[in-house]
Amino acid sequence: MLTQTHAKPKGLADLPPVVNDSLLALIAWCDADPRPEKIDVGVGVFRDAAGNTPILKVMKEAEQRLVDTQVTKAYLGSAGDKRFAELLRPILLGHHASDDRIAGLQTPGGCGALRLGFELIATANPDARVLVGTPTWPNHPPIIEAVRLERVDYPYYERGQATIRFEDMVAALDGGEPGDVALLHGCCHNPTGADLSEDQWREVVRVVAERGLIPLIDIAYQGFGRGLDEDAFGVRLMLDACNEVIIAQSCDKNFSVYRDRVGSLFVKTGSVDATKTAMAHVHQRAREMWSMPPDHGAAAAHIILDDAELRARWLVELTAMRDRINSVRQRIAAADPRLAFIGRQFGMFSMLPLSKDQVLKLRQDEAIYMADSGRFNVVGLSDEQIDRFIAAVVGALDA
Repeated sequence: MLTQTHAKPKGLADLPPVVNDSLLALIAWCDADPRPEKIDVGVGVFRDAAGNTPILKVMKEAEQRLVDTQVTKAYLGSAGDKRFAELLRPILLGHHASDDRIAGLQTPGGCGALRLGFELIATANPDARVLVGTPTWPNHPPIIEAVRLERVDYPYYERGQATIRFEDMVAALDGGEPGDVALLHGCCHNPTGADLSEDQWREVVRVVAERGLIPLIDIAYQGFGRGLDEDAFGVRLMLDACNEVIIAQSCDKNFSVYRDRVGSLFVKTGSVDATKTAMAHVHQRAREMWSMPPDHGAAAAHIILDDAELRARWLVELTAMRDRINSVRQRIAAADPRLAFIGRQFGMFSMLPLSKDQVLKLRQDEAIYMADSGRFNVVGLSDEQIDRFIAAVVGALDA
């Protein structure tokens, strides 16, 4: 005899509450603040001297060419714009660009690339652990958890001393098991700005290779640190040493196409056949999640990279963005010895040695919005805001 049950089936009304992303909440609070003098150094976009996030001039021209020449918007397939991925190879991979054990495809931004990379790992080895230096980009942990991989955190950065905890990092990687994943920031570390030196990269690569770890490198800011080639140093060194490497790349920043979501995933294995199999899984996961990536931003970047004159102009505009980042860093660093570390770091972000209470007080009293951790966007400031920002931060440090 069947037993009857009167348990109420669960539905959407039974969903648990979601803890909101703190950075998204910060943006909303800043938007709602009516004070005209407010400063937003929380959101991660490049701003010029006037405080704007402009569309690159070369991107505007490429977009116009796209409008004038595009004859169809028919589906491209799960790989997206294949030529776009091919054109990125020498920029990202350097002397490995011709290695046919490395394959890539277009993704919806760096997030899409990260999700695909971790999906691939989880398919190959659901027992793999992911070794993550903390602090890290806030979206890394949720992506790892979403594919049900175990995350093992280790300390990467000592905020009070503004130094990388390199011995702790090496010890954590040395404790990894073959098949575990080492999640690494390729350059312009988010949120700290503290990048590995070339010698430190060499040591990390040695440990990763000897322990049989799989490096998954997130490189979202290539060209914003030292230069395109210099910022890819760690990626290329890892490709020299390891048969299996996953690279999640973003063009959102260095082409200034944030909302267009332009990224790529590259996968290297020990053989051409193994790479073909891996990419078949990647394409299947992409098909399941978004079928195919949005075309517009990648198509415009494709036009720029495929035209020598446009590419040269892009490099000029990229250099100007990098120079602004580094000049603002030097200006802040020169203002107070306690801020000198900012001038030794790279990319858009650094972490101020402020407590959560100090950050909240700056928000309340000075209309300065940054993450509770003290992470701030170095180029979230217009030129006219820099002095007021520095004075407020120094005042908080003195209090």
